[in-house]
Amino acid sequence: MVMATKIILFSGIGREVKVRVQKMMHCLGVVTVSTMLCSGLASAEQPKAPVKVGVFPQEKRTFYTEADGLPSNDVRAVALVKSGRIVARTAKGDAVLNNGKWSATNDFTSFFKAKKTVPFAMRAVLRKAGAVLAVTRGPEDQVAVGTEGGVFLSDHEGTRQVFPRDGHKSWAPTNVTVSYDSLGRLWFASYQGAGRYEKGEWTLFTGAEGLPYDDMTAVAGGTDGTVWFGTAIGAIRYDGSTWAYRQGKRWLPSDEVRDIVVDADGNAWVATAGGVSFIHFKGMTLGEKAKHYEDEIDKYNRRTEFGYVIEAHASQAGKKTDTRVGNSDNDGLWTSMYGAGECFAYGATKDPLAKRRAKRAFAALRFLSEAPKGSKHEPPRGFIARTVLETSSEKNPNSGGYTIEGQLRKKQQDGYWRVYEPRWPKSADGKYYWKSDTSSDELDGHYFFYPLYYDLVAETEDEKSAAREIVRANIDHLISHDFSMHDHAGKTRWSVYGPNDINQDREWHEERGLKSISILSYLNVAYHMTGDKKYRDVAKELRDKHSYHTNVMWPKYQRGIGSGNQSDDEMAFMAYYNLVKYEPDPKLRKMYVASFANSWRQEEPEMNPFFNFCFASQGMGVEFTNIWGTFDLSPWETWLEDAIGTLKHFPLDRFDWRHTNHHRKDLILLSDHWADAYDDKFQGKGYRNTGKVLPVDERYFSHWNASPWELDTGGGGHVIG
Repeated sequence: MVMATKIILFSGIGREVKVRVQKMMHCLGVVTVSTMLCSGLASAEQPKAPVKVGVFPQEKRTFYTEADGLPSNDVRAVALVKSGRIVARTAKGDAVLNNGKWSATNDFTSFFKAKKTVPFAMRAVLRKAGAVLAVTRGPEDQVAVGTEGGVFLSDHEGTRQVFPRDGHKSWAPTNVTVSYDSLGRLWFASYQGAGRYEKGEWTLFTGAEGLPYDDMTAVAGGTDGTVWFGTAIGAIRYDGSTWAYRQGKRWLPSDEVRDIVVDADGNAWVATAGGVSFIHFKGMTLGEKAKHYEDEIDKYNRRTEFGYVIEAHASQAGKKTDTRVGNSDNDGLWTSMYGAGECFAYGATKDPLAKRRAKRAFAALRFLSEAPKGSKHEPPRGFIARTVLETSSEKNPNSGGYTIEGQLRKKQQDGYWRVYEPRWPKSADGKYYWKSDTSSDELDGHYFFYPLYYDLVAETEDEKSAAREIVRANIDHLISHDFSMHDHAGKTRWSVYGPNDINQDREWHEERGLKSISILSYLNVAYHMTGDKKYRDVAKELRDKHSYHTNVMWPKYQRGIGSGNQSDDEMAFMAYYNLVKYEPDPKLRKMYVASFANSWRQEEPEMNPFFNFCFASQGMGVEFTNIWGTFDLSPWETWLEDAIGTLKHFPLDRFDWRHTNHHRKDLILLSDHWADAYDDKFQGKGYRNTGKVLPVDERYFSHWNASPWELDTGGGGHVIG
């Protein structure tokens, strides 16, 4: 995921602001949509939408356990004492934090006792209310008490038990904790949900109002009016408009929250059954965040001498020691997306380091075209391998599932599976295995990267020629093989774009739109990079004789949000981008943008910055006329706020910690009506009642092709994505 994020963090800064950007990069995150940084290219002029993000609060967490000096990980309460120090009460005694280390103490026994001491005047009212769980004092000498039996208030109206009412909702809350915030508002947390008392009026919060979970254990008002809640499964922050759910080891050492206190800087100290979590904020720009991810990639996520970018695996959960990297089917795709981000970075900033990284990505991707040449199982010229693996590694990739016996078993489950050997031939020099049966995922990635490298990074004729010849060789390979990729064993199973397949074979009917977008996009890229008119002629033949432009208008079979394959969406948006940008015919271009717009509206609830910037760069201000009238295809106003919000909320910690959300109260489950008739039912998928998917810091994914509709994601913290 970090490599995909890089595509956006530096994307879209127009050349006219380049110098200003270089001066401001350390204090501002600046994003301008101008054909995704490709102003001055062969596409129509695009409106520019400057965005000055500036310094934003980047959320982080630090865990404290017995290893840091706590007497026990079983933490019962936390307190902020007058000196500003944090004190924790554990099952084996109290401890105070000094310079990052906890030390045992007996100095704060009376302080913890005072937190639950009821004023004498209220004791009679509370006699039958059960155990006191929290006592809080307001700015005008009010006192609120939360007990097992309810919430009690003493103010100018007297002392009484209160029963909050908000419209049709009227509660008698139980197991109540209470807290005043800095604005003088009283908050309570209970088994029924949460509430706020302000100027004599109650506001009650349930899942319908966005409250993620309601089995509450604690509440703490912050200095800016933000409030934190503890629950039996995680913590919640509410700033008056947005709810943030903090669950799992990305945020907490244990989901069972016992107590919360908020310090003067708005940071939360959370007592849990597994230790203390310090959830805090650091001022950061998008440029600084991009640098953080780039540095992480260079340290942990590179493979082979070429530096292919892939997930890393750690032997110890959450520890960046003893890590290793392996290969995947899609190394070419992930490295292409990473490389595209570095192309955008160089186009935006002219940072020499960004150029070096982009050139390294180019060399890695170029080697996927070079490795098969001259080998014993040499494919036709122009073939691009999926990935490579050093023969010096201890692993033989042709063993196991890639033996004939293993492939025959796969064939029983996958009708498209091709049975042949070897799947991993050796390069001519014997130094590398190269993987065959290259898919359309790979080609979409390569064709997304090469024109960006050609336009933004390659500055000499030698650099441009190197990229140009790869594209020329591959597109000629596709054209000469009925628009499909062929390896040494014949036609690959997914890199198939020919009219006899996608228009005539019923098994390919669902792929018709996507394949048409891809091959027309490849041809546009080839024409842009080579200037050879034959590629325009081939595209015209596909349109005139086989209606590929009409296929584009229905890119996918969609039955509603969350339906379909997210990999297809990722591939489609990369291909759409070049299909539109390099289309010289203005009528066709508007037609393609109309298709792009319909696809984007399907994706809009996902708040995906890559998708949003891709479409906005090509669709902003474009009008499309058909028999029904003229329509503005611009993205909805949500696109920019959602894109920037997602970028800001990406966790810096990229371990695959488990996120569990199926129990939440603010969700709507996806309907089985949207699933394929021959597919599984939608299980474990949904979205918030705001209409949007879960925020990026409340789920885990490594690449943009993961479904954002999955409610429970992630693993055990052993993968660095």
